[in-house]
Amino acid sequence: MQSSAHRPVLGVICCNRSIDGQAGQAVMTRYLNSALRYAEAAGLLIPALPELFHAREVAPRIDGLLLTGTPSNLDPKRYGAPAEDALGPFDPDRDEMTSELIAAMLDLGKPVFGICRGFQELNVAFGGTLRRDMAEHPDLLHHHAPDGVSFEEMFDHIHPVRLEEDGVLKRAYGRDALDIVSVHYQGVEALGAGLRVEARAPDGVIEAVSANVNGALVLAVQWHPEWKASENPQSQLFFQLLGRALRNEPLV
Repeated sequence: MQSSAHRPVLGVICCNRSIDGQAGQAVMTRYLNSALRYAEAAGLLIPALPELFHAREVAPRIDGLLLTGTPSNLDPKRYGAPAEDALGPFDPDRDEMTSELIAAMLDLGKPVFGICRGFQELNVAFGGTLRRDMAEHPDLLHHHAPDGVSFEEMFDHIHPVRLEEDGVLKRAYGRDALDIVSVHYQGVEALGAGLRVEARAPDGVIEAVSANVNGALVLAVQWHPEWKASENPQSQLFFQLLGRALRNEPLV
């Protein structure tokens, strides 16, 4: 492991959550365990409090940014969709904070990685839109476990994705397909301008994207590599790519 004195600092976005009726800032520990261990990085939690904690202040102090998954959905108004029938919960302060952070990091040429909601946030930040019909659309795979299962069973829901030719993930993994943990009801509708498709599910749904902005790598997946990463070398490699990006090292 790299000396702690020389480890890059990874910023990890928090969410607004209610804890025993009190407002709190939270991120699930599994994201931190996976990212900090396999990227060999130090971590800085970034509160989703845009009125008090400004993206342009924190971006120069971190070497990269991880946008995690969380139960909340993006406010549809962020991508120009009707909000009357939108399903929550919502976290408008996280929406605002991540939007500002993505812009600040890419302006500085620093990498941004996304998982699940983070993947969706990046697509919207690049001008894309989201679809909200995936749970009931007859032509799509089940991208989420059935309702009523336990938390563990929810993350046992797995399907394959095919890696796109000449993509970052295809080069890094050296294989055509991966089996991934899928836990999402929403996904990409229109792809954001400048994003490259990295992986698709068998039904054509976009499952991973990348970009290079001002020399900074953007890499995001709709699936959950943080889930039991200690048991899955495939997941560990995703976070190793994050570590290489933080250090400006070649990815492969």
